[in-house]
Amino acid sequence: MTAPGVTRRELAGFAAAGLAAYLVDLAVFTALLGPGGLPPLPAKGLAFLAACAVAFTGNAVGTYGGRGRATATAPAPAPGSASASAAASAPASASARPGPGERLRQAAVFTVVNAAGAAVQLGCLAVSHYGLGHTSHRADLIAGAGVGMLLGTVVRFWGTRTLVFRDRPEEAGAVGDGNRNGVVGWTG
Repeated sequence: MTAPGVTRRELAGFAAAGLAAYLVDLAVFTALLGPGGLPPLPAKGLAFLAACAVAFTGNAVGTYGGRGRATATAPAPAPGSASASAAASAPASASARPGPGERLRQAAVFTVVNAAGAAVQLGCLAVSHYGLGHTSHRADLIAGAGVGMLLGTVVRFWGTRTLVFRDRPEEAGAVGDGNRNGVVGWTG
C-alpha cells in the first residue's frame, strides 16, 4: 500500500535511482580511500557528490521525467482539427523540459535534500552510539545502516518528490493518462 498520490512506478524509479547512487557512492569511496589515498572525510565527501549526481540524473530523467511537461500526458488533438494546428504552432513553454535555471534550482535543492537525509543517518548513529551508549559494531550498523538509512530515505523521498520535482502550478490541472501528478516512470 502506498501513500495517496504515490505510485508503484514512482517508488520503483526512486529505488532504482537510489540503488545506482549507492553503488556509485560505494565504488568512488572505496577507490578514493584505497588506491586514491585520500583521507576518509574528503573521500566520502566526493563520493557523496558523485552519488548525488547519479541519483539526480536518474530521478530527473526517469522517475520524475514526466513532471514539467504537462502536454506529454495530455491526449493529442485530432489530426486536422483547429486545436491540432494551434498546438503545432504554439511555443513549447509548458510542454518543454525544465530550462537550465530550473534544472540548477532542482540540482541545488536535491543536494540539500540528500544532505538532510545523510544528516538523519548520522544523527541516528550519534544518538545510538554517543547518547545511548550502544557502542558495539552491531549497534552501529543497526543505527546507521538500518534505522538511519530507513529514516534518511524517507526524508530523501519526501524532499525529492515535494521540493525538487514538484508540479508547477500551471500543470496542476493538466489532463493525465491515469498517472497521478503526471509522473512517468521508467521502470515499467
